[in-house]
Amino acid sequence: MTRTVYVNGTYLPEHEATVSIFDRGFLFADGVYEVTSVLDGKLIDFAGHAKRLQRSLDELEMANPTTEDELLAIHRELVRANTITEGLIYLQITRGAADRDFAYPEGVTPTIVLFTQAKTGLADNPMAKVGMKVISIEDQRWGRRDIKTVQLLYPSMGKMAAKAAGAHDAWMVEDGVVTEGTSNNAYIVKGNTIITRQLGHEILSGITRAAVLRMAREAQMKVDERPFTIDEAKAADEAFVTSASTFVMPVVEIDGVAIGTGAPGAVATRLREIYLDEMRKAAI
Repeated sequence: MTRTVYVNGTYLPEHEATVSIFDRGFLFADGVYEVTSVLDGKLIDFAGHAKRLQRSLDELEMANPTTEDELLAIHRELVRANTITEGLIYLQITRGAADRDFAYPEGVTPTIVLFTQAKTGLADNPMAKVGMKVISIEDQRWGRRDIKTVQLLYPSMGKMAAKAAGAHDAWMVEDGVVTEGTSNNAYIVKGNTIITRQLGHEILSGITRAAVLRMAREAQMKVDERPFTIDEAKAADEAFVTSASTFVMPVVEIDGVAIGTGAPGAVATRLREIYLDEMRKAAI
């Protein structure tokens, strides 16, 4: 089946979709993106993704070519046209096409692209029952990780380093403390306390992160937003990550050292259950 995609106001078959070679997303990674999950044919936390998208655009002084209502309609039409029951919708907005120049061009129309990815078993990912293995690497990204830009080369390198080490992902370390995973926010649990890096320019303000921390507090779990070290993580009772595509995913090993019992912990397992239950109820 050929996917229907969305490019600059038009729905069309994926093999007919094109973007200019002068697009600044291609030439400068001058663009932002969001990924929204689909469960039971409905969008998960769409409003949160739309709000973060606007913030990223504002930080880069980039125009938004759509309203939130228009964007919602596009998402829903792509779900319908591609019969997505479970999967992801990728959205990318760039500054647009212009002659190559480092300075921002004036009067340029932004480029907007959306496409779907069917992901059967997204909610029932078997990894949730066995847990992920991660390695630690130096965080060599630029300083504004709070802007969700399309410049993802170093996270890709981190994924490949993890793969070469027989792990699933990498946690990045800067100034001796963990920032985040290559495509997720990182957490450890010690006693009855969930510990995760506080928001700032150093990490992305995860939409799933915000929901999970709210749910944790509502469930009377203690949350401490502060940096932690890899050594702390190795000595933790359990660990996990959150993202739009993995929801809450247990981490059972860091740099070859088993975390806690070496199996998914009770906190991560419970938070995943709560998250999926509440998000399904609130999906639109």
